[in-house]
Amino acid sequence: MEDVQSRLDGRGVALDEVGVTGLRYPIVVLDRARGQQHTVAQIAMSVNLPHQFKGTHMSRFLEVLNEHRGEVTMNTLPAILQSVQDRLQAESARIEVAFPYFLEREAPVTAARALMGYSCAFVGRRYGGRNDFMLRVETPITTLCPCSKAISDYGAHNQRGYVTIDIKGQTDEKGEHRLIWIEELIEIAERSASAPVYPLLKRPDERHVTMQAFDNPVFVEDVVRNVAIELQAETRISWFRIHARNDESIHNHSVFAQLEGSPSTEEQRPTVDVSATAAAIR
Repeated sequence: MEDVQSRLDGRGVALDEVGVTGLRYPIVVLDRARGQQHTVAQIAMSVNLPHQFKGTHMSRFLEVLNEHRGEVTMNTLPAILQSVQDRLQAESARIEVAFPYFLEREAPVTAARALMGYSCAFVGRRYGGRNDFMLRVETPITTLCPCSKAISDYGAHNQRGYVTIDIKGQTDEKGEHRLIWIEELIEIAERSASAPVYPLLKRPDERHVTMQAFDNPVFVEDVVRNVAIELQAETRISWFRIHARNDESIHNHSVFAQLEGSPSTEEQRPTVDVSATAAAIR
């Protein structure tokens, strides 16, 4: 049968990415407490398309993924990307594996337990013979407004927030990425907020969390700076991006702050330059 995708195209327009998206697939990721965790990922895979080709062979993405079924980590993505690149004879290949990650959380007073989900993703790109990989973790948090607390006779408004941390890991002498646990990034985000978010709280727990937030007011800018200070000291990573968003409870808008950076060397003083702060006037 004719290979229509390989027909020559005369329009002279190369495409950065062509591929498949919205693909649901079972995967296994590393779990700090239990070793492994089974989950279902939403996967996107793509390659570049030179100007002379009409299309790519979409079925080959699925073939490669099926051949590499099993554990998906920062250290297994290179094999998947190289297979995609070789099978489709592409200069570059990209994969994004987005998945829910579940932890059993314990309430701070009653110790009531329940599962809580976090949105995570592995993102990998191979260009020529060079690999580039990123881990993304989104953590829900509680923030309490320092301004509201300062100007109010009693109480202060708080809101649900989200901290998204993207990191790229350093590689060891074998070329493998140094392990950063998803749980570690969740813990950093929660320490940087007014209080964590829990899946299950009884009345004593709710009292505890409410007062914890009141004692630790933070702006969205504070959250980003708090996270940055911890990541700047982390020798296992080479780059990070932090995005914090508050869904305001008394305003009809959200606010955000964002920062990209890298760990400081011993000779450098840790500095934080917040590149984008309040997205709308408070």
